[in-house]
Amino acid sequence: MSSISVAAFYKFVTLEDFPVLRESFLKECAARDIRGTILLAQEGINGTIAGSQESLDSILEFFHQDPRLADLKFRISYATDNPFYRLKVKLRNEIVTLGVDTIDPASKTGKRVTSENWNALISDPDVLIIDTRNDYETGIGTFINAIDPNTTSFRDFPNWLEKQDIPQDKKIAMFCTGGIRCEKSTAYLMEQGFENVYHLEGGILNYLETIPEEKSLWHGECFVFDERVSVGHGLEPGNYELCRGCRRPITAEDKQSTHFEMGVSCPRCHQHLTVAQKNGFRERQKQMNLAKDNNIEHISGSNRSTES
Repeated sequence: MSSISVAAFYKFVTLEDFPVLRESFLKECAARDIRGTILLAQEGINGTIAGSQESLDSILEFFHQDPRLADLKFRISYATDNPFYRLKVKLRNEIVTLGVDTIDPASKTGKRVTSENWNALISDPDVLIIDTRNDYETGIGTFINAIDPNTTSFRDFPNWLEKQDIPQDKKIAMFCTGGIRCEKSTAYLMEQGFENVYHLEGGILNYLETIPEEKSLWHGECFVFDERVSVGHGLEPGNYELCRGCRRPITAEDKQSTHFEMGVSCPRCHQHLTVAQKNGFRERQKQMNLAKDNNIEHISGSNRSTES
């Protein structure tokens, strides 16, 4: 039975005092035995954290004490074990990095579309559907007829868009894992003059939780930025594992490759890692194995817990 609750959340809101918030967030989360990563920037907050449901309810009450975060909501899923090794609260220039400082998602973004209305929107043949995630994410699942920009970083999206010949009155539907990237990218599109821009409210995770599989237009699994690696309909744990060398999802077939080494490399990254990197990863895996054999929790993993 799942005993750990995992909460994903974000909000675009001006937080001019965001460096000051860091210490109180660290203190309050640590007091509740909460792990995960929270990013703070002047443009808002973005995070994924995990702990008991009671502790998450309590920290949400703490966040709500700040009037700017009074309507902050958590999207909850569940895990058997805590998918995070430690707690981090980081200060950033952006809570999701697009690299464009002329937009303000807190004041202007595309139109939100609920999961219940999403199927109708993307079934319209006149709608252009764009997946704003990275190639390793789109490679394991996406919506029917969605365009894959084949980006390796969200920062690449503006450059990709510049090369496209899309009429500015075209109806465009955008989506991402939890909503933050597609919301910010719609703000960018509107700044570029596009008029009819929509994004999936709550992202793929909300859709998979809300829409029954038999009515779903989603194919595959959804990559998540924690130790679960991927989830499917109903946010049930998926079938992928994580390569510790490149932090990308791998299949059982990938593990049969001669280029796969547990904790070190997979077919995707084997030829790109240096000898020093591989030796470092081998030592890390050795320490992880020793910790497991001695029933000690190992915390040297490098999980990425927010959309990038």
